[in-house]
Amino acid sequence: MIRNVVLVGHSGSGKTTLVETLLAATRTVQRAGRVEDGGTVSDFDEVEVRQQRSVNLTLAPLVHNGVKINLLDTPGYADFVGDLRAGLRAADAALFVVSASEGIDGLTRMLWEECAAVGMPRAVVITKLDHQRAEFDEVLAACQDAFGDGVAPLYLPVTEGGELKGLVGLLTQRFYGYGGGTRSESDPGPAQRDGIDAYRPSLIEGIIQESEDESLMDRYLSGEEIGTETLIGDLEKAVARGGFYPVLATGGGVGAFEVLELITQGFPSPLEHPLPEITTIDGKPVTDIACDPDGPLVAEVVKTTSDPYVGRISLVRVFSGTLRPDMTVHVSGHGLAERGHEDHDVDERIGTLSSPLGKLQRTTGKCVAGDIAAVAKLSRAETGDTLSDKEQPLLMTAWSMPDPLLPVAIQARSKADDDKLGQALQRLVAEDPTLRLENNPETRQLVLWCMGEAHADVLLDRLSRRHGVEVEKIGLRVPLRETFGGSCQALGRNVKQTGGHGQYAICHLEIEPLPSGGGFEFVDKIVGGVVPRQFIPSVEKGVRTQMQRGVLAGYPLVDVRVTLYDGKAHSVDSSDMAFQIAGALALKEAAAKVPTLLLEPVDEVTVLVPDDHVGSVMSDLSSRRGRVLGTEPVGTGRTLVRAEVPELEITRYAIDLRSMSHGTGTFRRVFLRYEPLPAHLADKVAS
Repeated sequence: MIRNVVLVGHSGSGKTTLVETLLAATRTVQRAGRVEDGGTVSDFDEVEVRQQRSVNLTLAPLVHNGVKINLLDTPGYADFVGDLRAGLRAADAALFVVSASEGIDGLTRMLWEECAAVGMPRAVVITKLDHQRAEFDEVLAACQDAFGDGVAPLYLPVTEGGELKGLVGLLTQRFYGYGGGTRSESDPGPAQRDGIDAYRPSLIEGIIQESEDESLMDRYLSGEEIGTETLIGDLEKAVARGGFYPVLATGGGVGAFEVLELITQGFPSPLEHPLPEITTIDGKPVTDIACDPDGPLVAEVVKTTSDPYVGRISLVRVFSGTLRPDMTVHVSGHGLAERGHEDHDVDERIGTLSSPLGKLQRTTGKCVAGDIAAVAKLSRAETGDTLSDKEQPLLMTAWSMPDPLLPVAIQARSKADDDKLGQALQRLVAEDPTLRLENNPETRQLVLWCMGEAHADVLLDRLSRRHGVEVEKIGLRVPLRETFGGSCQALGRNVKQTGGHGQYAICHLEIEPLPSGGGFEFVDKIVGGVVPRQFIPSVEKGVRTQMQRGVLAGYPLVDVRVTLYDGKAHSVDSSDMAFQIAGALALKEAAAKVPTLLLEPVDEVTVLVPDDHVGSVMSDLSSRRGRVLGTEPVGTGRTLVRAEVPELEITRYAIDLRSMSHGTGTFRRVFLRYEPLPAHLADKVAS
């Protein structure tokens, strides 16, 4: 008696409006957009309200005909695909929301592929049919073209004088009117009958093709009228198996009942949805766990938020067992240490359980297998962590998260902000597994790796509004390297006689560049003890220290061989520190004798884009001093472009690629090697 449904679609498609309409239709709220106890349904996040866009995965529970429906509204921006994937993990079926006035964009197609990749049962809801520019037939054709076979309408909209009056059911062959705020049922008129005759045969054929009854197609083709109940039963099975995608029509409150009926009768329950892979803490597979309220506890944190008054709130999907307030659970996860998310293996006590709606938290006594609830005061658990019985700790395989590829360097605006920044950032990291926090030791910059510009703006806004920390963006520094452009001999002379204990160290070094990636070699060719054995490591230490400091622009020196072949020492004034300084001085002298080159990091970049954008992507990569290595087809209509591109040229590539490909392109980058920086750019850096 539970249905978990994720709403998927690009921003502006009408997802949140549809949620509000369904809440109003089930009297969960008094009217669309207004919760009974005050506050709007979409009032989930201060940033969302202020910017008028959804940036969070949000839960809206309601009840229809005794079935509890958990609606998971996902963001419609590519920057927040992490929340989309969290919604897919928590749900058992997806409602794909498409605007009748705006159609389908490239991002919508990508989101469909995300759902297809995890085998999610899907249906399509065409919204905004009350809009004056709405064209149902055109949008339906676009859906069939974009989403492939199996897409067919269950209902047709009926308009009069440009106003949406109701729907015609293609299976029931009935007209459902929505005049006066109530739903009525009647026989279809002649014009409506034409629509039934046009669309009903293909709908029935699509359903029958997915039927387990192999004789059904022969009976239909022989002219037998297939009963409505039989068709509805096969429709439910086809949708649950993910082989058929019914299309519904909504707008201005029309169609809410039909959407609710499809969710409760056509979508699978948690019992029918396979559980993600479960293992013990040490990685042994566990296969005997099912969606059973009396089974061992297995739950997952799918979203974490921080409330300035309530504290941390975790949205949890229970896959097995029953979660109750005040019980102690084991928290384990989650393998994202490289992003700043520590692995967890601790026990925590569950706080209050609630069923959230907007900003309201309605207390509940338990959360059974298949259901979703909010848990208060889990101080250690983060998004993606597993909650299980402390006596039988388990771990769910984490869902895949995209790599954040937009680096944003920040600094605190004041000393007071700096004192609070560390703790505030850790809270953001706990909430968002797509965020990576880097404290770069080379550039001495604090860098937030984000999914895109909108993601970065939301994070900085949350730092300010939720945590009272003001930061500002600063220019990102790319860690360069230095190397010598030729060989030479250099003298390091550190002689200071001051009447007391002085310093005396002289070393002669030969400097040679090594091939790229050669690292550092120190060669000892001292003979006759001109430099005492105990001071030879001191020379090497001084050279290494100066290499870290650089000799031109303050970047580490690499790919060099240093040979110590001569020197002098004093029986009293020579020391470890004296020879360290001499070694460093010799390296500086070498930099004055031979050219010093700046090296820049070069990444191997792979870009996946629709075929239509391959040309513009390749041209753009070339304009960034990149070397395009080749292309290869990936699936249908998509191409993978491989290239080598300097890091200096792709710091904002996540933004530029999204603009260039209309949100349909993705890329990966892996460090490859260092190469000489062109002279005109090196002069700017060195100056």
